Amino acid sequence: MAGSLGRICKGLKRLGSLIHPSASVSVRATFARTMLGLPSSFFLKPRDFSLPNSSWGSEMMRLYKHYNSQCEVEMEGGETREGPWQRLPSYNRFLKYAPGGVYLSKIIQSKARLFTRNCRDPGATFEYALYFNSEEQKCVGIFQAGHLLEGPPGHVHGGAIATMIDTVTGAHATILSGPVVTANLNINYRRPIPLGSTVLIESSLDKKEGKKIFITCKVTSSDGSKVHTDTTALFVSIGVSHLLLGS
Repeated sequence: MAGSLGRICKGLKRLGSLIHPSASVSVRATFARTMLGLPSSFFLKPRDFSLPNSSWGSEMMRLYKHYNSQCEVEMEGGETREGPWQRLPSYNRFLKYAPGGVYLSKIIQSKARLFTRNCRDPGATFEYALYFNSEEQKCVGIFQAGHLLEGPPGHVHGGAIATMIDTVTGAHATILSGPVVTANLNINYRRPIPLGSTVLIESSLDKKEGKKIFITCKVTSSDGSKVHTDTTALFVSIGVSHLLLGS
């Protein structure tokens, strides 16, 4: 166990180097802080999966360019400064330690993947990019649903929708409070999401009470004209030991 803890501590020191080089200084600092406690071995390689690929449709690209344009603001004289929005890099990761500090076999390590990034076929499952606005305390996810996420014929499975809501709101809560766990997701499904379509997932901070973070979230069509779901979420801030040692 002592050896495992030593390797975990060394991994913490290398965490900052895993943030994609194209990310802004503030994004790198935010992720180094919010992901504290996850050793570098949790990441397969420093590849940002939230960058455009050949599967992205026109609406996915439009929204991506829209929010990216607000990550930097051009000043007089051609200089730029950080804008209100920051793009959050997304990495695949594999587990090395199970709860309790149990070292997993290399076979399991090689097969484990972050759930929303576990498919190598572009466009088949979860294609998404996340953005955070510190001034408005909001997080936005652009989500394109792949054909392997089918539930009702021609439409996205409700569990896949819940996964993306949890991903966006969970990232939001993590930025605000460090490591968190989902305590409750209350989702109202109002309109099905067609496979292959792009939707916008908007997360807003409701309030914070001690270790509790209350967040509201809605999923809309890319132009905002249709509401697919509305959600209230509760997250609880936890210590690093809960994630790594199972205590």
